[in-house]
Amino acid sequence: MSAAEIVSRNPADPDDVVTAVAPSGGIEVDRAVAAARGAAGAFALLPAAARGEALRAAADALAARSDEFAQLIVREVGKPITESRGEVARAVAILRFYAGVVLDPEGESYPPADGRSLLVTRRAPRGVVGLITPWNFPVAIPIWKLAPALAYGNACVWKPSEHAPACAAALAGLMADHLPDDVLQVTQGGGEAGAALDAHADVSAVSFTGSERVGRGVAVALAERGAAAQCEMGGQNASIVLADADVEAAAAMVASAAMGYAGQKCTATGRVVCEAAVLPAMREALVAAVEGMAIEHPEDAGCQVGPLISAEACASAVAAVGRATEAGGRLLTGGRELDAPGHYLAPTLIEVDDPGAEVAQKEVFAPVCAVLEARDAGHAAEITRGVRYGLSTAVYTRDLDRALELVRSLDTGLVRINQPTAGVDFHVPFGGEKASGYGPREQGRAARDFYTSTRTVLVSPTR
Repeated sequence: MSAAEIVSRNPADPDDVVTAVAPSGGIEVDRAVAAARGAAGAFALLPAAARGEALRAAADALAARSDEFAQLIVREVGKPITESRGEVARAVAILRFYAGVVLDPEGESYPPADGRSLLVTRRAPRGVVGLITPWNFPVAIPIWKLAPALAYGNACVWKPSEHAPACAAALAGLMADHLPDDVLQVTQGGGEAGAALDAHADVSAVSFTGSERVGRGVAVALAERGAAAQCEMGGQNASIVLADADVEAAAAMVASAAMGYAGQKCTATGRVVCEAAVLPAMREALVAAVEGMAIEHPEDAGCQVGPLISAEACASAVAAVGRATEAGGRLLTGGRELDAPGHYLAPTLIEVDDPGAEVAQKEVFAPVCAVLEARDAGHAAEITRGVRYGLSTAVYTRDLDRALELVRSLDTGLVRINQPTAGVDFHVPFGGEKASGYGPREQGRAARDFYTSTRTVLVSPTR
């Protein structure tokens, strides 16, 4: 292996090298964009039904190889096998959804000023779009960007995470089998490849999922050259538990949302905000639920937690726990690395009195969750709003009136009543407010707003 190579290792067994790839630089990105641009015109002129059929064929191919892809996800990013299978199934469903969406109406008709002409709007593909994706959903997130981008007639240059190059290569190969030549280009690499894609004059739009720091840089780079940006940048999501909640059910869902897949989801629960009356019962139930979660090898069917993606991620999480306890946080459970070959951290709950505490404000992206007390529902909403992020909030209550009142007072893109913060319906808009998101929403029919532009067409009679 060359020092310049990107080496992908199994997070559950770091001695297991999954693959090694050469990273792309500016020259490689230029070549990929040029190839995509050369293919974009003809692809945009394909009938919508033909593009839909390509996506349907790709969905069938992915479904036929679902176990292979699930096993690769487990090996490369350490996702528990049950969740990996669910991710592949979701990607198949997304492809099939957009295979049908291509036949939706593409515009509207308006009354013309002269009463005789035809005045309509049509949607046009942007041309070449860049897609930058993370490692934690190495199949589903790329597909929820690729599927609408291709459905609406764009050519794509995809820069996957350097932590998931094997998944990217396998998925790109599968998709390319059902697309015209050069419509999909892949540039493996890190920040240099992403920056080159953002800056390229022939890339008309970039959809990014990743950290807030990088996402803000993407948004600035695209704005400076007048291109479109769509950035999803994580969250510090709260689960609000009201006094009338079903404590056992809430604890089970919160534990899964906070600790499942080692907390490595942008929608994972990072804070549990409990009304004072229910806090003692919820604390006890939540500790029991967390301590009962299975921390196995991700290949095992019973695994719920699994390893962190890297040694650096594990060390960062341990340091965050240390700072939290030094600042007065009370460790309820976990907080230690496990004696295992991979990068395992025991699921961790820390009770804090100050909503401004670092562990309550900043996303750890690990199985670490803060527990806070609120005087009442209004105070719980105030605490929930008191972070930079605005992606997902869960509310646990049996009182519909209180639930509806809270929905109006929260500032997150997703509000889920008696459901965990983690979880996305692929056919509806997805995205966050504040530091969690920038640009139009992803997924569902809302994706059309990003991957196309509106053209107003006036057709008048010759006489």
